[in-house]
Amino acid sequence: MKQHRWGIPVAVLAVLALTAAACSKSSSSSSAGSGSAAAVDCNTVEFGCVTVAAGAPIKIGTLLSISGATKSLGDDSNAGVALAIEYLNGNFNSGPGKLLNHDISIVKEDDGCSADGGQQGGTKLAADSSIVAVIGTTCSSSALGVADKIFSDKGIVLISPSNTNPSLTEAGTHQPFYMRTAYNDKIQAAVVTDFVTQKLHASTAATIHDESPYATALTQVFGTDFQGKNGQITSAESIQSTQTDFKTLLTKIGQDHPDVLYYPDFDPACELIAQQAKPISGFSNSTLIGSDGCLTDTYIKTGGAAVNGTYASGPDLSAFEQNDFYQKQFLPAYKTLIGTLPTAAYHAQAYDAFNMLAAAITKVAIQNSDGSLTIPRGALKDAMLATANFSGMTGTITCNQYGDCAGATTVGIYKAPAFPAVDASAKPVFSEQLTLQQVGG
Repeated sequence: MKQHRWGIPVAVLAVLALTAAACSKSSSSSSAGSGSAAAVDCNTVEFGCVTVAAGAPIKIGTLLSISGATKSLGDDSNAGVALAIEYLNGNFNSGPGKLLNHDISIVKEDDGCSADGGQQGGTKLAADSSIVAVIGTTCSSSALGVADKIFSDKGIVLISPSNTNPSLTEAGTHQPFYMRTAYNDKIQAAVVTDFVTQKLHASTAATIHDESPYATALTQVFGTDFQGKNGQITSAESIQSTQTDFKTLLTKIGQDHPDVLYYPDFDPACELIAQQAKPISGFSNSTLIGSDGCLTDTYIKTGGAAVNGTYASGPDLSAFEQNDFYQKQFLPAYKTLIGTLPTAAYHAQAYDAFNMLAAAITKVAIQNSDGSLTIPRGALKDAMLATANFSGMTGTITCNQYGDCAGATTVGIYKAPAFPAVDASAKPVFSEQLTLQQVGG
């Protein structure tokens, strides 16, 4: 994905410009970023409004994986959110910025990369009526039918930087207050299929998923795409995310000598599968591939030499090479904040998610004469879904009616150990840009 050199500053300056415009309005009683917002009756409008008292912060929740084996994913996204808040000042390393003259307060909960985590963290955040919106979840399993429903039932916007399961944004399963800046896995599966057929010339493949919505959907869509290109799926297996010994299963799968073993799971299953498959003769000529759940520093550090030569798909961060803002300002600020370069691949999507939210709040918030804010929940959701041609770190963002907001998306295939999470200069060995429309979304 080619980036406009000034994509990020334009996006953030747009938020600040909207803020300034709202603040400059005459307000003997109240003013708002949208003419219709001032007419909202919070006592009768569905889901009501959030009132932010004068001098009080605007509270935003994050529901991300911040513990356990997937901690690097959630920490990476939280860093993207924190840096977006900093840049409301127009620069980094100057402390948190303000929105509509209010500080931003982040309330963090852990999604645990599980349905239970999504239920517990989502319930806790949704019980706080002062929270305006939530950025999350990290994992699709925490959102699908869990957090997405909890927040939609309360009228609270939930925008994810890293959920990729197709069902989250499909008619019939989409929850009305849910959206994402992450790409749809229909795109990722299509790129993996093109890589194994066009570059590896594979004709057979086996898949393993950990029963999470994320991994299940990826293996299913990949299987359909691969068979559509005359490939044969020799095995389609599942594991429990708590399992650690896969030798028996791998020995069984290896009897068919598949050209490709595709395991789009999460750590630690990712590296354990790679480690345990290596000595099995049935995989001596097989290519091992994971996806963005494996595209972490944990996979490389824990997997060691056994994962070298394996692959994983994920956002093509080399697309930011020509973006001076990302290279010269964002990455140094990230390192200052976290102490390392990005630990995973979704910091940019998290950065964009916050900036989309800030722009929508600025658009619909009613600024009262006493310095307080009134934010109608329904209007905020509508403004988010109406996002169009928004210039973000990941490219131009336009949301459809079901909450898919990523535009043309570039997915790369990286070869271990040269993963972006451990080598900022890592480049994919294969890269392809697709839109959701091109893959039938």
